[in-house]
This record gives sequence, C-alpha cells and structure tokens, in this order.
Amino acid sequence: MANPDTIFSAPIDKIGDFTFDERVAEVFPDMIQRSIPGYSNIISAIGMLAERYAKPHSNVYDLGCSLGAATLSMRRHINQEGCQIIGVDNSSAMVERCRLLINAYRSDTPVTIIEADIRDVDIQDASVVVLNFTLQFLAPIDRRALLEKIYAGLRPGGILILSEKYIFEDESANELLIDLHHDFKRANGYSELEISQKRSAIEHVMLPDTIETHKQRFNDIGFKSAEVWFQCFNFGSMFAIK
Repeated sequence: MANPDTIFSAPIDKIGDFTFDERVAEVFPDMIQRSIPGYSNIISAIGMLAERYAKPHSNVYDLGCSLGAATLSMRRHINQEGCQIIGVDNSSAMVERCRLLINAYRSDTPVTIIEADIRDVDIQDASVVVLNFTLQFLAPIDRRALLEKIYAGLRPGGILILSEKYIFEDESANELLIDLHHDFKRANGYSELEISQKRSAIEHVMLPDTIETHKQRFNDIGFKSAEVWFQCFNFGSMFAIK
C-alpha cells in the first residue's frame, strides 16, 4: 500500500516552493492518484500508444519520469526488437526509487534511468517521447526549445505524448474547472488546509499553458498533427505526431 500523503496536513508557518524531494518521493504514488483526475487512465493509455508507435531499434524517452509509472506502462506494452526505454529525472530521490521499481520486474525491453536535467539530455532516434506532467514545471521560456529538441530527435511518424494541467482564457470556465478539481481532491480526503497550502507551494513552480498555446507551439515547430486525447477538468493529455 502506498504511503499516505500528509505533507501539507499540518499548518506550515512559511510555505516554500514545492520540490520533488525525499518527502514527496516517499508519498508520490498516493499524492498523484489523489491529486490528478484520470491519472490511471492516462498511464494505461500511454502504454497503449507506445505499443502502437514504438519501432524496432529505436529509443523511447520518459522525460521527467519520477517513479517510472509511464515507463513501466510502456515496458509492459512494447514488444519490438532492439527498442529501449530511457527515463530521465533530476530528482535523486525519485531516480533512486524509480530504479528499484524498474529492477523489481524482468522485461525483454531494457530500461535505463538517468539522473539529469531533461533540458540537457540528447534525444536521438526516438519513436516515442513522453512528457507526463513535466513541461509545466519548466520555466515558460525553456519550453519551446525542449519541444524543438524532441521534434529534431523524433523519427518521422514518431509521437510525443504530453500530459499537462491547463489554464483557460475564459475566466469563469477556468474558475469552475479549478473548483471542480478542488472538489475532486476533497473527495479523495484532502482537507481545506492541505488544498490551500499545496496551492501556495506550487503556484510559482507550476505555470500551466492553455490548450491553444500547446497546439500553436506544436504547429509552429512542425508537428503534422496534434490533439487532446484525454481531459478531465483542468488536466489532460495530448499527442503530437511528427
């Protein structure tokens, strides 16, 4: 059973910026399931998409892999000769736990987990690239450069899977979707204090884009097709095909 997320359950005098440290890594599976609507569906479908798009003798990247949920889902589905998965995360606490989880199960598809900043990693000969709730934590000024690097490293016909929290230009719609997300968290046992303190910790760290911004950026970079394939409240996932 996952360790329960109680990080924000007691009053905190000075709330700092949210970081993926040892405490977060310890409770991450519980935190993510109770915080992101549709997370399990997204993880399952990432495996299905990887099964369709992974090519023999190509690389599959999970950028910002955290504890490797997307990596494990892809590994269960990929059955291509010479295909390897490369997971990257800059949190040593996440990487350490991720390697243990990956090594607990045997598979014919090799997996390498690298501790690094995803902005510094070369993307080469890729058929699938996953950014599962990762891009939103990069400074907005760095996002396009990373996506351009991914595009350059993708094979023609390769797929980028991008899961994100969204912001909406219509203010009333945006507020409604935020409220529904908070209702979702309440239904999963988070208190008003936890919701408020988590929001304060993350508001300067996670800066979401609109769906239109994502689509326009994909189009400007050169992806031939991009669409939202899943959305629940203000969270969702998109694909972009080279």
